[in-house]
Amino acid sequence: MLQQVQHHHFQTLLGKTGTLRLPDGSDLPIHIDSLEETPRARMPNSERMPFSVELTSLKPTAFVDGLCALELPELGQVKDIFVSRVPVMGRDPGVGYFCIAFN
Repeated sequence: MLQQVQHHHFQTLLGKTGTLRLPDGSDLPIHIDSLEETPRARMPNSERMPFSVELTSLKPTAFVDGLCALELPELGQVKDIFVSRVPVMGRDPGVGYFCIAFN
């Protein structure tokens, strides 16, 4: 199912809140912050345009990275999405900042 995920599945979620299902089964409320296509990362013979999604947790979390699930329009719940924590870099240290890369 991960191969079916495209940029447009996140487009309608941009600026909205959702729920990230963490590897331990708990739910983490998140905000979908940004969406960026990365055409230079495109692999030869690949149909999908690579893109990345940035998320912010809406509450403090110790989660660092792992395979998560997220509800996406048209696809329903998509499992095994690898989510990575990114540095705070001057932002609110009380929440978590995350990135998902789709190649």
